[in-house]
Amino acid sequence: MNRPDFRHLQQSMEDVTAAALDQNTGPLDPVEYHSLQERLHDAASSLPPLYREHVYHPFMQAMDKLTEAGFTSMMRRDPRKEREAGLFCDIAQAILQNKEGYEKEATDAFQEVVSDLYDGFLSEEDRKGIKPPDQSLIAPLVKWGRPHFGPYTWTVEAASHFGIKTGIVNLPPANAHHGLLAWSALGHETAGHDILHADIGLLGELQKTVYDALWTELDNRAIADYWSLRIDETASDVLGILNTGPAAGIGLIGYFRGLNQAYTGKAVLRNTGPEADPHPADILRGYLAAETVRLLHFDCAEDWASALQEETDKDLTSITLGRASVDVELIKQSAAIVAQAITQTRLMSLEGHAFGDIQNWHNHDERIVQEIRAHLESSVDVQDCIVSGMYAAHVVSAAVTGAIAGEVSVREAFTGMTSLLKSMHDANPSWGPLYVRHRGDLTLHRIYSRTAS
Repeated sequence: MNRPDFRHLQQSMEDVTAAALDQNTGPLDPVEYHSLQERLHDAASSLPPLYREHVYHPFMQAMDKLTEAGFTSMMRRDPRKEREAGLFCDIAQAILQNKEGYEKEATDAFQEVVSDLYDGFLSEEDRKGIKPPDQSLIAPLVKWGRPHFGPYTWTVEAASHFGIKTGIVNLPPANAHHGLLAWSALGHETAGHDILHADIGLLGELQKTVYDALWTELDNRAIADYWSLRIDETASDVLGILNTGPAAGIGLIGYFRGLNQAYTGKAVLRNTGPEADPHPADILRGYLAAETVRLLHFDCAEDWASALQEETDKDLTSITLGRASVDVELIKQSAAIVAQAITQTRLMSLEGHAFGDIQNWHNHDERIVQEIRAHLESSVDVQDCIVSGMYAAHVVSAAVTGAIAGEVSVREAFTGMTSLLKSMHDANPSWGPLYVRHRGDLTLHRIYSRTAS
């Protein structure tokens, strides 16, 4: 099994810092209505049938209704592209970057990760006894751009304003070539935000669940308010780990340190949580990651949880949330309560199921990751090293943990990861000529297995 080994975490953090300081902004956003229409005109053929039906055609209809005058007005109202103009441009870019082949290998690799993470929660194989989500049934589309915003997602709730029926996930263009740990954050975006907003009422129920658990256990309204008011980001951290395993936990710690080095000159987790920040303080997210990993279903979960807590402790000074200093032991206790509430509570929005029952990390996941890591550190062409039962989350996990352990350089891990993901995307039936929503729907149900599971 893959035991925690963080001896080369520093190199991965430096890779994050270099990517954060990269000046590449990606393709320019469209600024002229008619030229954009021309570029989009024959882009449908670059998308599989489901995306033509649920993304391309609705978006083109919305663009026609918008008119040139409406387009110009929208751009004027949102010059920083943080609201409707930003969403519009991102949908257009997601379509155009597929059509025009921008960073072709990395884009297909990126799409494979997002599709896999969404599939893991919504396919018939994993979602037994739970109704389909209320809003989005296909995985988000991906794009590159807006490095100053970092990884982010427009959920289906937002994207539906332009008629499309899925979300859009973004990575900074530099992450097409480096910044490996940013890829471990994709579980947060896709298995987190996009899933949480696909079912009406799910996020609100989860918020109440977390608040009630903290209030009951700690009798501390300030702590209960702090976590529950940040439920979208908090739950997304937890769901990312449930889908990607412990790699998402150490990836989060290294990623934040690398970004903080780039932007503040200090490669440490921040101990302060401003009231206006929708994210919990970095240090809290480290402890939450440790407690979530503790709940995973693989044999080394306790070892990994302890290692993640120790790694987080290295950056601990004094924790300030809003204007108040908070006791460290209280924070650690609250992180455990939050992780348990999100992972183990049976939710009405999920027909009485818990997130941890739908997705979790098991011994067989660790075995697959170990096999992939062995390929990444060898001279064998990774495209010829498909491991049975392998999904994109396993590939990202193998690349992240292998690089952090020093089994392979960060560059070799990144190159091997994207190459293998690209080959998986080429074989993904959801991106073929048929109307396959999730590759997990194509599951053979046998009466008898010749080999023990």
